Amino acid sequence: MEEKKVGQVIKFFGKISVAAIRLTDGSLKVGDQIHIVGHTTDLTQTIDSMQIENNNVQEAGPGADIGVKVKDKVREHDTVYKVVG
Repeated sequence: MEEKKVGQVIKFFGKISVAAIRLTDGSLKVGDQIHIVGHTTDLTQTIDSMQIENNNVQEAGPGADIGVKVKDKVREHDTVYKVVG
């Protein structure tokens, strides 16, 4: 599986298990598979829903800050990759 860097985790909301991700190098859409990697993070999952400023969106491009519900804890500065192919 090839992976392409798309952004970085800028905040994690533990109570609601949501990662705030700043897209820097690519776009993401609902249904994409992402891989979040850091010192102690290694999480692969499909994006079920995505929000920008509390509004549901289907996709977002470079420069956007998005919120994505995650299955496990992630940390600030973790790198977000989009799984392609």
